[in-house]
Amino acid sequence: MKAARWHNARDIRVENIDEPVIASGKVKIKVHWTGICGSDLHEYAAGPIFIPVEQPHYVSKDIAPIVMGHEFSGEVVEIGEGVTSVQIGDPVVVEPILSCGECAACKKGKYNLCKHLGFHGLAGGGGGFSEYTMVDEHMVHKMPEGLSYEQGALVEPAAVALHAVRLSKLKAGDKAAVFGTGPIGLLVIEALRAAGASEIYAVELSTERAAKALELGAKAVINPAEEDVVSRLHELTNGGVDVAFEVTGVPVVLQQSIDSTTFEGETIIVSIWETPASVQPNNLVLAERTVKGIIAYCDIFPAVMELMTQGYFSAEQLVTKRIGLGDVVTEGFEALMKEKNHIKILVNSQA
Repeated sequence: MKAARWHNARDIRVENIDEPVIASGKVKIKVHWTGICGSDLHEYAAGPIFIPVEQPHYVSKDIAPIVMGHEFSGEVVEIGEGVTSVQIGDPVVVEPILSCGECAACKKGKYNLCKHLGFHGLAGGGGGFSEYTMVDEHMVHKMPEGLSYEQGALVEPAAVALHAVRLSKLKAGDKAAVFGTGPIGLLVIEALRAAGASEIYAVELSTERAAKALELGAKAVINPAEEDVVSRLHELTNGGVDVAFEVTGVPVVLQQSIDSTTFEGETIIVSIWETPASVQPNNLVLAERTVKGIIAYCDIFPAVMELMTQGYFSAEQLVTKRIGLGDVVTEGFEALMKEKNHIKILVNSQA
């Protein structure tokens, strides 16, 4: 079968590999649509980050080259012995977290904080950029009736956004700012709207993404190349936002996010970082602000799909390009590196 495998930074190859063979407790999936994630782009541009290269991953037992793609939907084509939660023909999405089940975090049910955290499609085990993939039964969620396969490919990134808002201190009626309106940032705006934020502000350079942020519920968008972001946010909110979400991974933006909050405000770091970032601790201390990091999601996929049935996180509003698996590098990764107008690119794994 065809699959896109990461060999090194700037070296992803569409190759023929063996199709997975069903095993006990496993679910084999014919992949329909897979999204290219910001994490995928980090791996392509400057990896490895999550990809195991020096020794096999603790859970998957795989080492590079590995199949990429962790935001995907598909159809169940085979089930292994003992599988009862899905049947052949079911439309499903995959919650791609690989966790050990043994560490302190896993034993507390916080599998996204696993000591050996990995992702199907980043740390081995297969991935969505392939015609077929196979996962453990517990990673599979049956899609509700009426949800398209394209919509299903957005469940994973929407889960990141909803988890970020859920773990923040934001309450209904609070004010929020979102720094960076790529796919995750835009989904955070929608999650904030679902959570009852009274005012949502976005910070974005791209005119196309700024327009989409307004369409999805932002009250205003600030272009950091044209205005002093912190001053403008304090002016618009009469003293700063209650919660800021940092979704760029750009070092200078972290301090701006912190400074944009009011006293006792909170900054949520959603990004995965390629380089270190520095902050002035006094900006936290003297206003009793807090900073919190989040990773992935935990026990949230069903809630995301329920919100999707209510119209949130719409694929029609977020998908800007659809390509075949054979074009994943040139029309996918390279396009995202060069063209900042794209929001979400979906890959048809059967094309």
